[in-house]
Amino acid sequence: MSTTYSSNDVLNAIAAASKALSARKEEVNRLNVFPVPDGDTGTNMSLTIESVVSNVARLPIGASGAEIRKAITTGALMGARGNSGVITSQILRGLCEGSAGAEALTTETVAAAFEKAVEVAFQAVRKPVEGTILTVLRDSGAAAVDARKANLSTVDAIECIVAEAYASVQRTPELLPVLKENGVVDAGGFGLAILLDSFAAALLGKDGTMVDELAFARTAAPKVEIEQINDWEGSAYRYCNEFLVDSEVLDPADALEFLATMGDCELCVGSAPKFKVHVHSNHPDQVLAYFLERGQISEVFIHNMQLQSAERTEKLAAEQAAEHKPLGFVAVAAGEGNAEILRSLGVDVVVSGGQTMNPSTKDLLDAVGQVNADAVVILPNNSNIIMAAQSACELSEIPCGVVPTKSVPAAFAAMFAIDPDASLEDNVAEMTEAFAEVRTGEVTCAIKDSKDAHDNPIHEGDVIGIADGAIEAVGSSVEDVVMGLLEAMEAEDADTLTLLAGEDMADEDFAALVERIEEAYDDLEIDSHRGEQPLYPIVLSVE
Repeated sequence: MSTTYSSNDVLNAIAAASKALSARKEEVNRLNVFPVPDGDTGTNMSLTIESVVSNVARLPIGASGAEIRKAITTGALMGARGNSGVITSQILRGLCEGSAGAEALTTETVAAAFEKAVEVAFQAVRKPVEGTILTVLRDSGAAAVDARKANLSTVDAIECIVAEAYASVQRTPELLPVLKENGVVDAGGFGLAILLDSFAAALLGKDGTMVDELAFARTAAPKVEIEQINDWEGSAYRYCNEFLVDSEVLDPADALEFLATMGDCELCVGSAPKFKVHVHSNHPDQVLAYFLERGQISEVFIHNMQLQSAERTEKLAAEQAAEHKPLGFVAVAAGEGNAEILRSLGVDVVVSGGQTMNPSTKDLLDAVGQVNADAVVILPNNSNIIMAAQSACELSEIPCGVVPTKSVPAAFAAMFAIDPDASLEDNVAEMTEAFAEVRTGEVTCAIKDSKDAHDNPIHEGDVIGIADGAIEAVGSSVEDVVMGLLEAMEAEDADTLTLLAGEDMADEDFAALVERIEEAYDDLEIDSHRGEQPLYPIVLSVE
């Protein structure tokens, strides 16, 4: 049974996978327990995939399959960072080569693509190690081949591949002793499972992920509390070297032999005229000199892994030394400015999200797990996130409560009502009461024709002001709509106005707006900040 997907479907799925890994890169980074961190696995893999997305975005509409595959492989090679990134680039290259000429996505073509990916990725590594990303790739490829033998449908085959990827990740501690010693799974393998899962879910039109990650996390364990490892004395090499080489004469086999005399973790991948080189060595000068004699080099990155290891150990020590407290807080917010304000008010973990990008129950549950406290309060800050927050509380092993805030300004008011000596239940009640008098307004642009709260017409592109869910002001400028919104919200009777500027609001325009409000409302205390939220140039509250 074949299923047809357009090139656009595939590219959108790649973009979705990139976004998913980027959102979880720190989760992957924390699994890296090796004394030579060689960068951060999640970050390196994420940067590699982001380079792919950026490269394919430059393609013209209607690009051929061959052009798309070339853009993917070139983007991955050019953007690869660290060992994990380079290996990821070779996995993508193999998948593209293995699917060349395929007119439809079938169980047969998927199996062929994975077979080639396994071949190319293993060829790139001189000394493959079991219990790593290569093991997860090989096991996923075996699942693809088994699906072909069993004549499974394309959808069933993809689901089997994703399930096997996670199962393989769970087995990595049994294959690599350092993982088992530290109670974690392999970082690169877990990153690959996330990529496969999110790509497959997007391609098949499924919400979220295909695997029950909550069950996965409870059994195998990407643990977040890991031992500090600070045994650099046993490491032979100090510098991680990676760069691109443009050459028509470079022989990758000869280059690898040379790199093996310089250090370890050597990689030389690609084909004339573009190659990617990676090696751990104490002599970056000699490494660069060798390749300069054979071509031109660019995008040179030389990392001091000894300093990197020390910084990572210091960071883990600080995290583990964080003071345990009776009550912790998790809040959802979009925009770094809003996140900074919430943290300054005592929020321990800020989950990125809000309108159009609601975090999942698992996202919130993971955030609760990061808080070093006896009990945790969740502030969802959006009506669409309240149910997910309540579900997280029900699933959490740590006592949790939800303060059902529907906006970031409401969360500000709630945080001022905390009583550190009171119980979780009493704090939830007091915080909920504290934001009850806060009225929230939001300014954005209409994306389609509609009507406001008074049945007046709204046209696509109009600036609209929303007060507690009702469209109360419509106009052509943000400033005018804010003034109309304040009138509708009876700001003259309020004591305090909080203004949060969005990422698209220029500083000078924000200052002019504040000045206009001050002139119109003499007795109103104005508290203005850069919230940096997307889509909404202004979010405000009156109380």
